[in-house]
Parts: sequence; C-alpha cells; structure tokens
Amino acid sequence: MTGRDGWTPESAALVRPYVITKGRDLPDEDALSLLTLVTASAEDTRRPARLSPEEQSLLDLCSAGYLSVAEIAGHTHFPLGVVRILLASLMEGGHLLTRPPVARARLADREILEEVLNGLRAKFG
Repeated sequence: MTGRDGWTPESAALVRPYVITKGRDLPDEDALSLLTLVTASAEDTRRPARLSPEEQSLLDLCSAGYLSVAEIAGHTHFPLGVVRILLASLMEGGHLLTRPPVARARLADREILEEVLNGLRAKFG
C-alpha cells in the first residue's frame, strides 16, 4: 500500500537495522566470529547514558557470563550482523571482553587406539 507521497510502510523494516547500528560497518570475521565468547567487563561498573537501548540490552545479557555471538543473536532476536556491529562498538568502548572460541580437540592416533583395544582384548578376553 502506497501513500500519497509514495512512501511505503514496508520499507521501514529495512531501515531499522541501519538505524540501530548507526550506519557502522561489520567488524572483521576474525574479531567476532559466531563462536567468539563475549562477557561484560568487570571494571565497567557504571554504564554511560549514551548507549542505545539495544546496546544496554546486550550489556545486560552479557553481564551474566560468557556467551557466544550466536547465542547473543538468538536471545535478542536481532539479525546476526546487527549483533556483531553492536558488540564491536561495545568492545571499542571497553564495556565488553572477548575470548576466542575453544580450539577443537586433536583427534587421537588410530594406531594407538588399536593397540589399546588389542591390549584390552588380550587382558580381558
């Protein structure tokens, strides 16, 4: 439905993420991947009033402990890009701490596992 001046209400949903992020760009994937763990800074006891309501809600969520970027996006129902931009802004302000995701465990050597299995079979039948 188009109004007299050509404005369509459906276009407002497309503008909102841009307004929330204040036009900022996405951070590097290395800085904030889906698995990066984020928590509120312990030194940051006071919250400045200049933070947006979305940034305030992210800080409230992160103050409970470490959450991954994907979990934060799921809890807030914001698009992932918006969450990454807001988290990067809060990191730059010193409000958040990040930790890289836990590295994947190295796979065990197949030969060693077979030797252990053979040893157990020899001992216990």
